[in-house]
Amino acid sequence: MVNVSENQYEKLIRLLEEQLANSNQQNKNLSEKLNKTIKQNEALTEQLHQLTKLLFGSKTEKSKYNAPDGQVSLFEDDPSFNDSEHTEEQSQQLISYTVVRKVHKKKRNDSLRDDVEVEEVHHHPESTICDCCQHQMSEIGGTLVREEAKFIPAKMMKVQHIEHAYECKNCKADSSLPAQIKRGKVPQPAIQRSIASPSVLAKVIYDKFSQYLPLYRQVNEWERYGLNTNDKNLSNWVIRVAHDWLLPIYELMKVIMMAKSILHIDETYSQIINRSDGKSGQSNAYNWVYRSVPSQGPPIVLFQSSLSRARSVLESFIEDYSGTIVCDGYSAYDKIDGVTFANCWAHVRRYWLKVESNNGRIGVKYCDDLYRLERKFKHLPPSKRRKKRQKYSKPIVEEFLNWVETSPFFGKNALAKAAEYTLNRADGLKEFLYDGRIEIDNNPAENAIRPNVLGRKNWLFSVSEAGAKANAICLSIAETAKANGIDFYEYLKKILTDLPNLAIHQNPKILNQYMPWSKMIQAECSK
Repeated sequence: MVNVSENQYEKLIRLLEEQLANSNQQNKNLSEKLNKTIKQNEALTEQLHQLTKLLFGSKTEKSKYNAPDGQVSLFEDDPSFNDSEHTEEQSQQLISYTVVRKVHKKKRNDSLRDDVEVEEVHHHPESTICDCCQHQMSEIGGTLVREEAKFIPAKMMKVQHIEHAYECKNCKADSSLPAQIKRGKVPQPAIQRSIASPSVLAKVIYDKFSQYLPLYRQVNEWERYGLNTNDKNLSNWVIRVAHDWLLPIYELMKVIMMAKSILHIDETYSQIINRSDGKSGQSNAYNWVYRSVPSQGPPIVLFQSSLSRARSVLESFIEDYSGTIVCDGYSAYDKIDGVTFANCWAHVRRYWLKVESNNGRIGVKYCDDLYRLERKFKHLPPSKRRKKRQKYSKPIVEEFLNWVETSPFFGKNALAKAAEYTLNRADGLKEFLYDGRIEIDNNPAENAIRPNVLGRKNWLFSVSEAGAKANAICLSIAETAKANGIDFYEYLKKILTDLPNLAIHQNPKILNQYMPWSKMIQAECSK
């Protein structure tokens, strides 16, 4: 038997205790590392799921589940969202209803407007002699068998402007009188020493900014009509017209817009090849869109081209603007003197829609409840809409924000991101409750910027900053004309025919007559 002294025994105990403590600490560290790895794995799995959904899944924002209380999606009657899914029982009810409902005759999906010119083509028998008695037959009626659309292609004409001079023979014969000569005066063209007439320029701009047809693809069409040109010429025409005649209208629209108290703003990327900041042409440039609200007069939509997405771009455009800006959660929309920012509930809903859990369904249901109320209040005047929101919408907003704030949503998963996004913009999300003119979301601006996105897919890029600025001006005129029910092509033709012969720089008030909402333009250029 080995004799162990008391001192050695105590040392051995301490050594074992230290080893046990080290083992416990190592186990704790490993456990923490394992938990961290598990959370990272969950976050990456969720991210992979979201990316796969974005790549291969449906792009709809509909609620694909029933709310906890069994209520289906509240977006089912909203045109901006698709129909919600039905349960088996609901589908059976829908089928039985479909069977018994009155069947309406299907409307043709192609037709001609009532004002289209009519050409009648009459078809008579080859012979009107009776085969029986050989007497002349009498017409007893006609039947309209079919109608068809006939296309008459456009044609190119060469218009030669000739000035004629007249003199007075009587004054010429009298040596005591000065010679009297009068000469006809040719109207000033939109572009000096250019073959392009107002109708050609209007067509080029209309095709690019309403039909989204790139200039290089227009060249072949113009050659087919008989005008030999190239895309560089067309580009120069667009830039000159935008700078000389559309820019004054754009600037007046901006002055009018900045006097309004509510604006919608959004931005999207673009591409400019030759940049003045020295960056590569592959770097993102940006197009900003500004839109007024219908409750404050005729709608105005303005685009602005810039090299960056910085707050300074926004500040330089709105300058001393004072009012409310409805926007998304981008950090540039914050801390500008005199400006209140109202945030977009559609963006909040999108964040909660990405959460694949019961909490996500709860978050979406709160948003759906608000949108259901908004559809009921849509046609109310602003003052009544504000009262309704205070009574019905405000409790839902407060309950939703309190639920998010008191719930333990942590980490970097979709749920935590949705909660963080919501709480960081809580003040901006409440703004629509206090002003009936403010919309619940920024969809008007997002809808307004779609033409720029469509154009980007077709034009791909702008070669120069001057071209990008011209694009922004032309898009502004096109979308504002559309919003005011104006035929963009006829409007352009009117502008490019009249303005070169008016003293708009000496008397800018003339431009008021050429705004898309003026009585003259509404009378002459309405669709």
